[in-house]
Amino acid sequence: MKLSKNTGTLKDASFETEFVDTHNAYRRKHGAPPLTLSQDLCRSAQSWADHLLSIKMMKHSQTGVGENLYYAWSSNLNKLTGKEAVDSWYSEVKDYNFSKPGFNSKTGHFTQVVWKSSEEIGVGLATDGNTVYVVGQYSPAGNTANKGYFEKNVLPTGR
Repeated sequence: MKLSKNTGTLKDASFETEFVDTHNAYRRKHGAPPLTLSQDLCRSAQSWADHLLSIKMMKHSQTGVGENLYYAWSSNLNKLTGKEAVDSWYSEVKDYNFSKPGFNSKTGHFTQVVWKSSEEIGVGLATDGNTVYVVGQYSPAGNTANKGYFEKNVLPTGR
């Protein structure tokens, strides 16, 4: 696909599908049900991705939904796949201690990806041709620090 600087996005239906499918493949490994794509969350995530591109900064939206952010820069940006951002977030699994479940800033992207109680997802992507921001938004939000929530929502593989 050609990069359109007019629309400021590389996102198309195949990006969304791959983004959701990659989430669901990882979730399946951890005993979490599949997420469904929400157009409301996609609109919100797209609006936030556009904002991040305009301010050239990584910052959470404070919308009350769960949120993962991804950033990349290249002098020759090719098509970003939906899998790349999700793989980056999931790679934090190596730092998660399942025997001491809880929030850790090094693993928060991973735990949101597999958070069992999250049901819906939206994605936004914005680029200027060199910089790209991907925003994933989740409802209900994950990473809830109430007692017992991580044990119930972030399961080891094979459960």
